[in-house]
Amino acid sequence: MSIGSQPPSAKQNLTWPKYLEIRRQKRRWETAVTIPCTLLGLAGGVAYFGSLETDATKLIMGIDPLFFYGGCTVACMGLGYLIGPVVGSACWRLTHRRTMGLIEEKDREFHKRIVKNRVDPTAQSATNPVPDYHGEKVGSLHEYRQWLRDQAKFKRKAQFDEQ
Repeated sequence: MSIGSQPPSAKQNLTWPKYLEIRRQKRRWETAVTIPCTLLGLAGGVAYFGSLETDATKLIMGIDPLFFYGGCTVACMGLGYLIGPVVGSACWRLTHRRTMGLIEEKDREFHKRIVKNRVDPTAQSATNPVPDYHGEKVGSLHEYRQWLRDQAKFKRKAQFDEQ
């Protein structure tokens, strides 16, 4: 073993608090990139559809051109909103290439835990909705424990409502 190197087991260890912190950072990246992508979609829609010459007497698919182009501009903004998390996730993955194997391994283990502990969604109702079914908002051990408590609370409410 060379001087200053760590044993392979130390390099290959990712603790749960560290993993959950990484998940929270990834979610923040996705949200942070979604905002500019949404604004870029809106600006692109305004730039394109605002520059088109229209004849108010000719309808487009039975709709007034002003409303049609306005709807298309809003659709461009929606497309930017949908593309934002994908771009944010890709950027985040580029910056975390070295630890990607460990993160993906923990992702699989985390997903197994979520699937094992989540509630049956068929028992939901308007007054008792399923709490965070996929565990997307879990970003710390405290939030994971709260998620487990929420799942147990849902199970109890669903069980007692049936009886």
